[in-house]
Amino acid sequence: MSRKTGLGRGLDSLLSENAEGFSDAYAEDRQDMFAATGQRQDTVVKLALDKLVASPGQPRKNFDEAELRDLADSICEHGVIQPIIAADSGDGTYIIIAGERRTRAARIAGLDEIPAIIREYTDQKRLEVSLIENIQRSDLNPMEEAAAYKNLMDFSGLSQEELAARVGKNRSTVANSLRLLRLSADMQKSLESGGISPGHAKALLSVTDQSLREKLFKEITGKGYSVREAEKRAAALNVPPPTEETAGEHQAARRSPEIIDMEEKFIEKLGTKVNIEGGMEKGRIYIEYYSMEDLDRLYGIFGGP
Repeated sequence: MSRKTGLGRGLDSLLSENAEGFSDAYAEDRQDMFAATGQRQDTVVKLALDKLVASPGQPRKNFDEAELRDLADSICEHGVIQPIIAADSGDGTYIIIAGERRTRAARIAGLDEIPAIIREYTDQKRLEVSLIENIQRSDLNPMEEAAAYKNLMDFSGLSQEELAARVGKNRSTVANSLRLLRLSADMQKSLESGGISPGHAKALLSVTDQSLREKLFKEITGKGYSVREAEKRAAALNVPPPTEETAGEHQAARRSPEIIDMEEKFIEKLGTKVNIEGGMEKGRIYIEYYSMEDLDRLYGIFGGP
């Protein structure tokens, strides 16, 4: 799944009108800068680590232990350069809005407190900030990102188009991510752990028959198919077996390799079942969709407003 580095509104604009802020080493320079420009400067405070709790809406569920240890080593040497963002829960604890990875690493490093900026957020804004921070840092695996989109849409009532604008993604990117939730539990776990790639998942989703999709999944994991091999196999599985009436026609009218290759390119580009009937001179293209959401996604690919 491709990621954009310039995410529309960006995390900074969601957090405040100014930038997120830096800890001790940069605080004085930034205060001077904002005093000169008249903009509000957030105050960086120290929060006890035992007072910090994870946000219930934290989209990231898996944290690589080796990466956390590397970050902890860096913190031991340089300190926590960028403060976390937290919200006062009202019971003496603070909810981590952005910076759970830094918080975990600080605990490993043996710190008692961490620099933080305290802000007040609605539940919806909490979800938005947590999601965008993780996307900008490329911290989410494909399934975590898909689940986060679904969670935010369900919670806030946003449409796919509105959500895409909030997180600075193309609508088709968000739609393709949400389609991953249609995979079986085993497929989702494999994608989450890196057993299959997003490209494999796209090939699996192009197979409309559930039993054939499971068959392809077993072949991918058992035979080690590349994405290209999985796409070719998916295209073959989508071709219905010939009936007695059509067997002779299929035998007589074998499709050219060029048409088959073009059909596979359509499937790869559109992420759905595509059939080309005809030859090099003329014919028909059949593109299947399975919901209004899917149709809307295809409409966007073809240049819809």
